[in-house]
Amino acid sequence: MPSPYRALFAAPGTKAFSAAGFIGRLPLSMMGIGIVTMISQLTGRYGLAGALSATVALSAAALGPQISRLVDRHGQRRVLRPATLVAGVAAGGLLLCAHEGWPDWTLFVFSAGIGCVPSLGSMVRARWAEIYRGSPRELHTAYAFESVVDEACFIFGPIAAIGLSTVWFPEAGPLVAGLCLLAGVFLLTAQRSTEPVLQPKEHHTKGSALRAPGLQVLVGTFVATGAIFGSVDVVTVAFAEEQGHKAAASLVLAVYALGSCLAGVVFGLLHLKGSGERRWLLGVCAMAVSMIPLQLAGNLPFLAVALFVAGLAIAPTMVTTMALIEQHVPRANLTEGMTWVGTGLAIGIALGSSVAGWVIDAAGADAGYLVSNAAGALAAAVALLGYRRLNRPVKPEGIDEQDERDQRDEQSVA
Repeated sequence: MPSPYRALFAAPGTKAFSAAGFIGRLPLSMMGIGIVTMISQLTGRYGLAGALSATVALSAAALGPQISRLVDRHGQRRVLRPATLVAGVAAGGLLLCAHEGWPDWTLFVFSAGIGCVPSLGSMVRARWAEIYRGSPRELHTAYAFESVVDEACFIFGPIAAIGLSTVWFPEAGPLVAGLCLLAGVFLLTAQRSTEPVLQPKEHHTKGSALRAPGLQVLVGTFVATGAIFGSVDVVTVAFAEEQGHKAAASLVLAVYALGSCLAGVVFGLLHLKGSGERRWLLGVCAMAVSMIPLQLAGNLPFLAVALFVAGLAIAPTMVTTMALIEQHVPRANLTEGMTWVGTGLAIGIALGSSVAGWVIDAAGADAGYLVSNAAGALAAAVALLGYRRLNRPVKPEGIDEQDERDQRDEQSVA
């Protein structure tokens, strides 16, 4: 690893919690596409498959910020373990219902229960923020590294989920995803030394962190961005099946994540000056433009190349987003703020996968990428309309005068 990344792990415990976070985040990329593959194999109904994947995402969107708010107040260990057990039981119920061919409503009930899954990415990033608070360069590299880990999950996750469900048995992908979640969460919460220190109650906002205008812009934009990801996943599986190579969909989606992964590695080595808000806006617009070539893909090799190029904009945009969150939410609500961005993505993934499934059933896989194009255009529009709010960071509640003096001292040293 390049020296800036090696330097990150000089702090005790960083290797252990980062590894646990990788294992626990694999279900982020495995569960949704695993459910799509499982249901399409068992029933041949892409509409139902997309709707169930959307149910999981919407449930996670509703429950995720509440779980993270409890984590900010009570700590990761006390909250994450019971929440993960609930999600694990629900995942087991979904697999049983799908295997036995029970009524559709039972599938939706258990899919909703899977939404108790905690946002492991936010938990790990909160630990990095605790260790490198006041060191913006190291924190930038840490966020870049975590974006690379996210994309590594999206490289290996879909390959594992689709491969297990198509080669072994239909329920294998979601089953392994659930086991990874349980293992990752329990390994992470076993590491108490790096768990973020709880802030005093008076430092927490009275209501939701989402009241911050800047955070609203970020979340709104990532709803549309999530629709890009959700639609691309579902349409790519259907497109590969129409081409007669359904199992190859995992490789094509891995190439998409690989582009983002490589861009994240390079981005973490850079110490860019200038406006982070402007870089964020350019990143969102680049993601929107990169969706256009997908509509022209006539075969899997061309689609893989187009998705690789599209992936180059993802990680840098996500890294910049995490840095912007710290400017718009108080320290005591950082985990919740990060989770809200993940919630926006989850809502978008739900909408994108569901709409794409309906379009595929009605008009075929080729038409499905129109959903991705529309989502990209919407993301760019929201980002442009809300750009001015990001240029006006608001002093969040919960920062006392001593915190302000510390911040001014850090800025003067910098």
